[in-house]
Parts: sequence; structure tokens; C-alpha cells
Amino acid sequence: MERKDEELIQQLIGQDEELRRYYEEHLELERQLAELNRRLYLTPQQELEKKRLQKLKLAGKDKIMEILARYRQASRPLSA
Repeated sequence: MERKDEELIQQLIGQDEELRRYYEEHLELERQLAELNRRLYLTPQQELEKKRLQKLKLAGKDKIMEILARYRQASRPLSA
């Protein structure tokens, strides 16, 4: 995620439960993927798990970006 996205998340995380949940899940998936990436070799089952985690992480990131877009849209002044 970009720095401006991270900053906005930190501002909103205390007031938006959905955003907090997706962000915490994102961090946990990142941690699990990093653990798998440290291994020199992965079993076929570990490869499948890695792909599954990557898909979950991407889906969660999409949700986070949707939430941030809603906040950005709501804070944007309407132009005539």
C-alpha cells in the first residue's frame, strides 16, 4: 500500500471497525506469507497454501481500498 493509504488507515482505524478488521487480517496474512517466503523450498501443499493466502490478502486489500475510496469521496467537496 502507498504511504498516503497507510496514513489514512491510521487516521480511520479507531473509528471504523470494518477497516480495522480488514487491516489486521491483511497484516496477519502478510506475516504468514513472509514466513512461507523464508523457506528455500515449499511442498506442494505449502505452495497451495501460499496461493490461498495471496488470494485472501488481495481480496482484503481490495476491500480496504474500497473503504478508503468511500472516505475520500465523502470528504471531497462537491463542485458545481
